[in-house]
Amino acid sequence: MATIQTAYLGELRTEATHLQSGTKIITDAPVDNQGKGEAFSPTDLLAASLASCMLTIMGITARTHGINIDGTQCSTTKIMAADPRRVAEIKVDFQFAHEYTDKEKKILEHAALTCPVFFSLHPDLKKTVDFGW
Repeated sequence: MATIQTAYLGELRTEATHLQSGTKIITDAPVDNQGKGEAFSPTDLLAASLASCMLTIMGITARTHGINIDGTQCSTTKIMAADPRRVAEIKVDFQFAHEYTDKEKKILEHAALTCPVFFSLHPDLKKTVDFGW
C-alpha cells in the first residue's frame, strides 16, 4: 500500500500527499536548475529529512532516558556536486536549548547518528554533523 501520492503540476513543480494524514508538500526545481525556487526542492527535502529523522530519533531516545530536548533546533546545509548532479554533502548543526551531562550528550549523539535516514543515504554522501557541545 502506498504511503505517498505525488503529482506533477507542471512548471517543474510537484505536490506530494501523505495518504494517512492528507498533509501536502509542494516542491519546485531550484533556480540553478531551471526552476522558480518558490518551495523546497526535492534535494532540499532529502537534507531536511536527515535533520528531521535525527531530531525524531533523539526525541524518542530522550523520552526513554528522561532527557529534555524541547527547543532543540538544527541548521541544515545542502552542498551539490555535478557530473552527475547530486547532493555531495549535508551539514547538520545542532543548537540545544538545554545543558547536558557527558553521558546524556553521548546518548543523544548515538541516537542522531543511528537514525534510519542516516543509514539509508549512500556512503559516498558526506554527512557532517556538529553537535555544538
